Amino acid sequence: MEANLENNSQSTSVSVLMINAQGILISVQGDDFFVSYERMPWLRNARVADILDVHICGRTAIEWKALGLDLEIESLKHPERYPLIMASRPLA
Repeated sequence: MEANLENNSQSTSVSVLMINAQGILISVQGDDFFVSYERMPWLRNARVADILDVHICGRTAIEWKALGLDLEIESLKHPERYPLIMASRPLA
């Protein structure tokens, strides 16, 4: 499934290429990135339909609206610069 802003150009597109037990592989603006559940625990128990429903958000982020989750594209390119600060916890 592919989501885009205008036309079908690589510069404005994001798509999920694969989902497996370790995480997801996404293509963002023509570059492929693996996002592990260890790094993004919010995706681990998400419905497949919600993971596939990803969109470009502005010029600098991608968004999973149904999950209330957005991710800076730079954090995909340079994960070492963006350490995980918050952990996923169930609501009380």
